[in-house]
Amino acid sequence: MTLLGTLLKNRRAGDSQSAWNLENLQCEELLRVTSGCFAEGGPIPLEHAGRRVGGKNLSPDLTWSAPAHATTRLLLVVEDLDVPIFKPAVHCLALIDTSQLARANHLPLGALAAKEPGTGVRILRSTVTRGYHGPEPIKGHGPHHYTFELFALSGTLITDGHEAKLERTRPRDVLAALVAPVTARGRLTGTYER
Repeated sequence: MTLLGTLLKNRRAGDSQSAWNLENLQCEELLRVTSGCFAEGGPIPLEHAGRRVGGKNLSPDLTWSAPAHATTRLLLVVEDLDVPIFKPAVHCLALIDTSQLARANHLPLGALAAKEPGTGVRILRSTVTRGYHGPEPIKGHGPHHYTFELFALSGTLITDGHEAKLERTRPRDVLAALVAPVTARGRLTGTYER
């Protein structure tokens, strides 16, 4: 596996195709996103990595600054920017109803679990599976950057109004179909390497 990682070392998706750079998710207002588990640009602890690499696949806690009052929901996108394919891999995609959270600007540890998501969290499909899927980069590929991107949305999410089908739709298709105005956005980046 180390040989494969070494051979693919220079192949990385990059940030240009990430949710952060999609035209329909642009906004000038920024949210400050933090975690008690790792600092901006810092290493993501093993317990938040995938089980295949010895982690617990436990989603980290996240806290963010208050979005605009017009915000109806938050969209959380967790992406691996360094996966050796054409676009970043979506490790988690979730809609968050802040009115149902215990604290309107905080997700506790494990709130992105597929089987038992936290209150107010609606899990959508990801590239890998439903729910949070922690880092499991190819051994020897070098450091991978994982972005936790939070978008504050207001209004109708998609034009046809059939939001129920979002749970069956591929993550890139969901991101492309969003029409709700983004009132603010922020992101936190952590790294993981094997």
